[in-house]
Amino acid sequence: MLACTASLPSPDPRVSFLLGLRTAKYSASDLGRAKAWYAEVLGFGPYFDEPFYVGFNVAGYELGITPDEPAPGDGHIAYWGVDDASAAYVRLLSLGATAHEALQDVGDGVLVGSVRDPFGNVFGMIQNPHFAAT
Repeated sequence: MLACTASLPSPDPRVSFLLGLRTAKYSASDLGRAKAWYAEVLGFGPYFDEPFYVGFNVAGYELGITPDEPAPGDGHIAYWGVDDASAAYVRLLSLGATAHEALQDVGDGVLVGSVRDPFGNVFGMIQNPHFAAT
């Protein structure tokens, strides 16, 4: 077994704008069926249930489902918590990401958006005042 002798620099808390993973979103062409299936899997129902979005609080993380036809490779998005979604979106674009879903206010003070990183991965961000940093 090879040992890695290189040391990584210590993270600088002043540089990172990420607050941690907040939400994983999945698409389902049949939202009602998906809601029932995930409620069965989780053992409880959603805390947020609208025709455009169903949200489950899973141990402080959000599992969200939208009524969309899953696109190849785009059926799910992990959203990283940020303090300022607008600044995070602009910063990611400035670092070589390309727009995926424009930043939008989804209600109740929650802002979401996503970009594709330079490697084609979807990187989501969420500004959600209802989730406290832990």
